[in-house]
Amino acid sequence: MKNILAAGGVYCSIILALGFVLGSILIAGLKLGEPDAALLEIPFILAASWSAAIWCVAVFSVPPGAAKRLTMGFVAFSLLKLAELGLSVILFGRTASQHFASYTHVRGVVGLAAQILLAFFPYMQGW
Repeated sequence: MKNILAAGGVYCSIILALGFVLGSILIAGLKLGEPDAALLEIPFILAASWSAAIWCVAVFSVPPGAAKRLTMGFVAFSLLKLAELGLSVILFGRTASQHFASYTHVRGVVGLAAQILLAFFPYMQGW
């Protein structure tokens, strides 16, 4: 079980770091607003997440069973949502209410759907 939790934690860390770097490049480098940058980064994040999930499953020897792979994805998703909330409050000065309100906009819904999808990647790769 320890390797599954570690795999989920590393998977989350990779996705979070990539999203932070890519979002910073798109916002600062290309001077896109946050909503446009978020929507533009989603296909890249999903492609990288697929590869990161493969790598984490291999490195941490996560067995192909549905429960184990779904646990890895759930751990990654949960940690990602907690980190996203923390960054939103600490780094961007938003309240938790403002952060959760962002899920009522198209960008928030699409982003959340993408995050749910990447939570299922470890399981999908076991098919």
